[in-house]
Amino acid sequence: MKIKLALLGLLFMPFAADADGIGSLKNFYNNTHAVHANFYQLVTDKQGRKVQEVYGEMQLKRPNKFKWDYNKPYEQQIISDGKQVWLYDTELAQVTVRAIDKALGSSPAALLAGDDSLDKGFKLSNIDRRDNNEWVSAEPVVRDTGFEKILLGFNDNKLQEMELIDSFGHKTQIVFSEVEVNPVINNKTFLFKPPKGVDVVGE
Repeated sequence: MKIKLALLGLLFMPFAADADGIGSLKNFYNNTHAVHANFYQLVTDKQGRKVQEVYGEMQLKRPNKFKWDYNKPYEQQIISDGKQVWLYDTELAQVTVRAIDKALGSSPAALLAGDDSLDKGFKLSNIDRRDNNEWVSAEPVVRDTGFEKILLGFNDNKLQEMELIDSFGHKTQIVFSEVEVNPVINNKTFLFKPPKGVDVVGE
């Protein structure tokens, strides 16, 4: 199962001071402008069976710049320079490019890497998962994004987990590790030049 372009939203955020998920999320917009972390991603179907398992590294610089490197078991990159989003599949030797306003919308990427207008694109609510994290649920106002719900769990001022439930009942769980908040990231990190011989598809 290939990682869908919509999952470029698997993006991320840390920082929280308030004792609830909504407060943690809003604190992110006020205090976090860059993030670097490793991640583990697990996709399960409606019956809870494993569909995909992948490890990688992500970098984020608001607004709208991000880079997700999927390293195991296959290589893939999702990169945004703030204007365009590039999805590079090394196995297929293909690059898909889209304008960022069309690639994001009310997606997880818009929630995490975009501006602070989250109240316009998402309906937010605190939820109790009875664990050590402070959870917030974000439901897209626009219902054709492919996602039914996005859950974010914070602990100790950092985002620990992220869950995405799609319209087919699949759940994508992302667990972050070695999280760096507000590191210095050069803008060149988010530039992408298609390798020679690679097909480029898009706008």
